[in-house]
Amino acid sequence: MATETLSIGKALNTGLRRALEQDSKVVVMGEDVGKLGGVFRVTDGLQKDFGDQRVIDTPLAESGIIGTAVGLAIRGYRPVCEIQFDGFVYPAYDQIVSQVAKMHYRSRGKLNIPMVIRIPFGGGIGAVEHHSESPEAYFSHTAGLKVVSCASPQDAYVMIQQAIASDDPVVFLEPKRRYWEKGPVELDAPLSEAYPLHAARVVRPGTDVTVLAYGPMVRTCLDAATAAAEDGRELEVVDLRTLSPLDLAPVYESVRRTGRCVVVHEAPGNLGLGAEIAARVTEECFYSLESPVLRVTGYDIPYPAARVEEEYLPDLDRVLDGVDRTFGW
Repeated sequence: MATETLSIGKALNTGLRRALEQDSKVVVMGEDVGKLGGVFRVTDGLQKDFGDQRVIDTPLAESGIIGTAVGLAIRGYRPVCEIQFDGFVYPAYDQIVSQVAKMHYRSRGKLNIPMVIRIPFGGGIGAVEHHSESPEAYFSHTAGLKVVSCASPQDAYVMIQQAIASDDPVVFLEPKRRYWEKGPVELDAPLSEAYPLHAARVVRPGTDVTVLAYGPMVRTCLDAATAAAEDGRELEVVDLRTLSPLDLAPVYESVRRTGRCVVVHEAPGNLGLGAEIAARVTEECFYSLESPVLRVTGYDIPYPAARVEEEYLPDLDRVLDGVDRTFGW
């Protein structure tokens, strides 16, 4: 089986290329995705190889991108839309929640909307205003949308293909600060045998505390687990991978063993994914918990300017502090 070491960005590029090769109805569209290859070069080389009718440079109009993709999806295509930065998605929010998420229901199942909305999200790159956001809760709250986030090159390669193959609309969140991180990718594994798209996964076994994360925070939590091990604490890190629907069965199983749970995400804590997860874990695992479910999140403010961004983002020390607090009860 062929295995290559790829960055997350290159793994996404390779997955998109594979999808374009295997299905002529797949089209990639967005601002600068063609000639430039995307602002993060995720679509680099695709227009050259597949032409400008399948890898389409669109006007700078997110609502137009999504509206056009809805029409294509209804006509049997599988559009993959790139929203260049997370903060640019809001002009398309009306189309996403009013049309993309509801067409299947409004048509009583007669219309599928098989489209993927790729969004580089999160901070950590020192960007300017509107270029670092965490909008996942908006979309996870919206019935009719599937929301996923990759955290490794292997998942990036497989999950983007699974999302494109899905008959449901998928918001695909890509951790922009991790685009350049590398790891092994199995290129020849059949998609039918891959780990399911909407399933969480334990990425580091442990016995003392369950730490939950997704997207860019998975690496932060793995680093925290390595540091905690030096002090004799074994953290079990679970990559949620799917935010809607949430797959919490592996989480419940883990928490019943460890008795403690910390949820980590970059987005503000108020009404974030962590609050929903904490509520469900408490309901299901109440008699197993040795302490309340704690959250380590961004603050309830807009992403700050680049110079103070690191003060906002949850880091290794804040995760370890959350772990420490679970032992104070």
